[in-house]
Amino acid sequence: MTAETPKESAIRPIHHLINGDPVVSDSGRKSPVFNPATGEQTGELDLASVSDVDMAVSSAKAAFDQWRNVSLARRTKLMFAYRDLVSRNAEEIAHRLTAEHGKVMSDSMGEVARGLENIEYACGLSEHLKGTYSEHASTGVDVYSVRRPLGVVAGITPFNFPAMVPFWMFPNAIACGNTFILKPSERDPSAPTFIAELLQEAGFPPGVLNVVHGDKVAVDRLLEHRDIQAVSFVGSTPIAKYVYELGSANGKRVQALGGAKNHMVVLPDADIDLAADCAVSAAYGSAGERCMAISVVVAVGEVGDPLVAAIKTRTKKLRVGPGTNPTSEMGPLITAEHLGRVTNYISTAADNGARIVLDGRGIKVNTSGFFLGATLLDDVTTEMSVYTDEIFGPVLCVVRVNTYHEAVELLANNPWGNGAAIFTRDGGAARRFQEDADAGMIGLNVPIPVPVGYHSFGGWKNSAFGAHTIYGPEGIHFYTRPKVMTTRWPDPSGSKVDLGFPTNQ
Repeated sequence: MTAETPKESAIRPIHHLINGDPVVSDSGRKSPVFNPATGEQTGELDLASVSDVDMAVSSAKAAFDQWRNVSLARRTKLMFAYRDLVSRNAEEIAHRLTAEHGKVMSDSMGEVARGLENIEYACGLSEHLKGTYSEHASTGVDVYSVRRPLGVVAGITPFNFPAMVPFWMFPNAIACGNTFILKPSERDPSAPTFIAELLQEAGFPPGVLNVVHGDKVAVDRLLEHRDIQAVSFVGSTPIAKYVYELGSANGKRVQALGGAKNHMVVLPDADIDLAADCAVSAAYGSAGERCMAISVVVAVGEVGDPLVAAIKTRTKKLRVGPGTNPTSEMGPLITAEHLGRVTNYISTAADNGARIVLDGRGIKVNTSGFFLGATLLDDVTTEMSVYTDEIFGPVLCVVRVNTYHEAVELLANNPWGNGAAIFTRDGGAARRFQEDADAGMIGLNVPIPVPVGYHSFGGWKNSAFGAHTIYGPEGIHFYTRPKVMTTRWPDPSGSKVDLGFPTNQ
């Protein structure tokens, strides 16, 4: 049992941040923000109108005319100042994450730490933005290239990582000389608003980063606005596809990251204790509400029974409760509606023949929040909806196969391709899996292979749309475009200089 989370005393209004100032929407539409651990409303969010979005775009466009010409030295200094502010305010950001998302504080602090990696990468943009130069590409002709910012760009980010995913986007974008409009999730908007306010505090000019809260009205206007040059998105696959198609149809660059069904293959020679520990942390961390969560354990051969037993033993010990409670290891789901959706998947799986090893539906917590306990399902087949759909909750499915080849075939037949992992002591099998696994990010005895900030993140198949993955080197390429100059300088006197050898080659 856990202590009841204290009740909020008032409902807090949450407004846009445009040109450095809070702006009340003119739409008249509001959206409630809840504390998932108590089920109580804690905030009221402005939902943007088309004119609100247009105001943000105008601010960003005006700021771009000056920001693009700010020196790399100045941009770098500001980015370091921002990095220091985020680091000093890490606990405040984490508290805001926990209050509106529900994840436990250790997960929230981890989210901020991973976001800081991306800010630190952006601090080195002066190195990554260096151009190239070829002297004497032809006689008297030199060729050089530079990377130029695009202009106004936008990011549409999900509820599950309301601070980290914006950090995947705007630090690189603005360091490259662009201005940015952030449209965070309506469900947990306080953390992204706060990190944008910190950017202002660091000394960035007003309009370099604007925040617009909203729903489909705001999203569609961002995708259609002619002054927005590129859009980054992270969310579910159906919405990622929608964003990619509508944004591309309006002439924008689009990187749209979608959903996933990440598999963890466990071979008979694997370290069972290591595999079980990793399966539990990867499946149930942040209540399974992350696109790189392990959703499916593929047990190969005789490893199935001991592996399921080891996962069960560990999962039963998980302490579920409000994220503010230091003893909690897993918090609630984001909304009551999502809780009902995940619960229905468990019921349907049982009806279809899956064996419920652990049932989270009976969890008892001393608060009226949106809690579901960790659930473990065995004997899951690929026809069941709990396997075919992205659940986005604390539900781990075990699929049993006889051979490594069957496991690889599961990955190939799955429509998503975000991440995949293998647990084995066999170096040959591990090396082969790197080639065989049909996914964009591969873990070898690592359950959640999210790249560090100086690499790039992105899946394959229905997990990603667009030519570029996100952050790191790919982020630099996405937020800039190359310009190549070919030059010849005639002799200033107008006469040909005799160099003493032929020059017509």
